[in-house]
Amino acid sequence: MTLRAALIQTRTPATQDAALAHVLPLVREAAAEGAQLIATPEGTNFLQKDRDKLFGVLKPPEEDAVVQGLAGAAAELKVWLLIGSALVKRPDGLAANRSILLDPQGRVAATYDKLHMFDVDLPTGETARESALYTPGDRAVVAQAGDPKLGLTVCYDVRFPALHRALALAGAQVLTVPSAFTRPTGEAHWEVLLRARAIETGSFVLAPAQGGFHEDGRGTYGHSLAVAPWGEVIGKLDHDEPGVLALDLDLTQVERARRAIPALSNARGFSGP
Repeated sequence: MTLRAALIQTRTPATQDAALAHVLPLVREAAAEGAQLIATPEGTNFLQKDRDKLFGVLKPPEEDAVVQGLAGAAAELKVWLLIGSALVKRPDGLAANRSILLDPQGRVAATYDKLHMFDVDLPTGETARESALYTPGDRAVVAQAGDPKLGLTVCYDVRFPALHRALALAGAQVLTVPSAFTRPTGEAHWEVLLRARAIETGSFVLAPAQGGFHEDGRGTYGHSLAVAPWGEVIGKLDHDEPGVLALDLDLTQVERARRAIPALSNARGFSGP
């Protein structure tokens, strides 16, 4: 019941070909460290916040160089590979921020489209309007990835506890939170939010992150993090540089934490306010 997992921290470029050249050596490094499950951040295939430029390079997943390159890598390396998210074109021509789980044969085992859109005006003057770029998903997803069940989320989803509770109630043992957190919100909230979601659900939380300053002008926080079901940080990259964080997860800790604090079963309905 021990899972060797690895989180990939990237500074993803603005084109798919460059992004593949950036992430593929990190995936290979993770596999060389024995990882059975490898997870990459949000926007693994490219990052672009300008709508016209985004739609100028957006492709369906079956035509995207990063998605297809990582599918080949998963098959070659015989690993489960979670593309934390790829920015892809939907059949209706709109855009999705999509988490894609690949099995050890390189096949798509599950997909999840980010539910919650980050629309915000920060005190620093930074603004974000994800709803102007992407069509949100409408369903939560739990997927089997070998031994563990994964509950799939993306970045801003971490601020919505009800989603993570629903995933845990549906059997998820590991919650994935691939992200491209802004630097101000990362410094203030990143670790505490991830630890809270782990404690509330008695789950492992794996959060691979983007880090540094990107070609589209954004700055991301990095500090990829892994949290155990009791809420303790069990691994982190304490910087915003590209890198690999490999660690072992004892999946029996999930059941022990949920027995010790049975918050999932103790919850009650209520009326009001």
